Amino acid sequence: QVQLVESGGGLAQPGGSLRLSCAASGLTFNNYTMTWARQAPGKGLEWVSGISADGSDTYYTDSVAGRFTISRDNAKNTLYLQMNSLKPEDTALYYCARKRKQYGSTWPGIGLYEYDYWGQGTQVAVSS
Repeated sequence: QVQLVESGGGLAQPGGSLRLSCAASGLTFNNYTMTWARQAPGKGLEWVSGISADGSDTYYTDSVAGRFTISRDNAKNTLYLQMNSLKPEDTALYYCARKRKQYGSTWPGIGLYEYDYWGQGTQVAVSS
């Protein structure tokens, strides 16, 4: 079965960096647009970044553009999120998710129904 397992979260100081990973199994990874989303305490889900199946197209929400970089290694079935210049408002539980093929590669799409598999999340806390 499809599994997405995030790792790499932790505590960082403002201005610091973290690199999240999402290890995928049970799927033909290079067939799918992938995304990172986050949920801060007491807030709704926020789309953070997306990447097309072949990695040629990347997308970012405005609040992370220029600070975060999404990438993927299709040979290793792994999705990454390099987070630099972290801010306290980046504190959240970060999830990776697979977009259903029938909804194409537009990001993030219309709604949650376009994503069918999610990881369990990795916690990121940014604090001095």
